[in-house]
Amino acid sequence: MLAHALAAVLALATGQVQGEVPRTSTASGQSVPVLPFPGQTQTYNIIQWDPNQLPRIYERTDQLPLTGEEVAKLAQAGFDEAQLVKMIEQRRCACDASADGLIRLKQAGVPKGVLDAVSTHALRPNRALDLLVTLDFTGESRTAREGFLYFFVEDGELTRVFTANLPELLARENRHETMVDRSDILRARTVRRIQLAGQVPLKTYGTHRVMVVASASPTLTHPSQLTEHERAKAQLYTFDYPRSSLQSLCRLTAGYKRDAVLTSKWNFQGSRFECEWN
Repeated sequence: MLAHALAAVLALATGQVQGEVPRTSTASGQSVPVLPFPGQTQTYNIIQWDPNQLPRIYERTDQLPLTGEEVAKLAQAGFDEAQLVKMIEQRRCACDASADGLIRLKQAGVPKGVLDAVSTHALRPNRALDLLVTLDFTGESRTAREGFLYFFVEDGELTRVFTANLPELLARENRHETMVDRSDILRARTVRRIQLAGQVPLKTYGTHRVMVVASASPTLTHPSQLTEHERAKAQLYTFDYPRSSLQSLCRLTAGYKRDAVLTSKWNFQGSRFECEWN
């Protein structure tokens, strides 16, 4: 049950799902995804992350911030300048306060005083998203057949590479929570859950692609270095990164299960990736 759930591709909170990924045939006849990721890379080791480091959410009121579209809509509906300025001061604005964003608001009929309030009270532009990584290991084992988990994040002309050494991570006894999976009525199974939290720096806004893959290689720095077998098993996702938001949180869950034959080995079962913005 757990393996099937982890292998499923869920809809993102933004309404987007795993993208249609172009594929090509290799010399062996195997269909593998075409890798769209740029050549320049930056690598991060996520096993140093602490799950308690996710930031708290702060809001001035119980209402969500206004968006640029909402500000324009209210202005066009006849709300006067003072009302709109007061709303923005109380609720702030998840707006594009760049030059292009302010020009669009002006063209939509937003008064000058409101544009000043947007520029002053707009949320700080996003520079990174918070990522919570959850790794579930079902059964009892010691090593992983593919001992390294990678996820690659496209960021404009840069590919950001995040890696976790699973044997090193599992050796840290205080890093995991132990549960019992009783979904099989004939046999209860131990599940070890490890959670890591950190930040993914992103400089570009809009659509981004993520690739999640398990590998036996400890030195990958780009998706092009994956073997045909690894590329065939890779999972790709897309998410929309807003210019500003109160919360920028994504969750990556990956599952491993003890090999039915080689009981000392873990097998990668799949992943799930989802984001939410507030």
